[in-house]
Amino acid sequence: MIDFENQTDLLVELSELEEIAHSVTNREIELIIVNNETIKNINFEYREKNEVTDVLSFPFDGDFAHLPLGTIIISKDFVTEKAKEYNHSNNDEIKLLFIHGLLHLLGYDHEIDNGEHREKEEELINKYNLPSSLIVRNS
Repeated sequence: MIDFENQTDLLVELSELEEIAHSVTNREIELIIVNNETIKNINFEYREKNEVTDVLSFPFDGDFAHLPLGTIIISKDFVTEKAKEYNHSNNDEIKLLFIHGLLHLLGYDHEIDNGEHREKEEELINKYNLPSSLIVRNS
């Protein structure tokens, strides 16, 4: 269900991410773990934002059940930095960023919605007993 590419040495518990993904979709997801330099380049190329970010989501156009839902790209450097800052595991931070990106693939957008993204993210965070996410930390 998750087509996984790890361009770093970060350990990722894929089975836990698969469980989270399966709770909201049956479609395949591409997940790529990169470093800050790579995510900054991708952010600039596709969003014209010349800055590092924690997670990027690129949904595939069209509602075709046989096609992947989209791609989630996570910065290893952000994972390790935020996990240390908030005193939780890298694995928990990956799950938080994965949930955030996954919800973007499903059409949620915290920048323009009325709290639906935040609400669904909190629901999944509670379901999987995770610490507060970025969207909740900044509220």
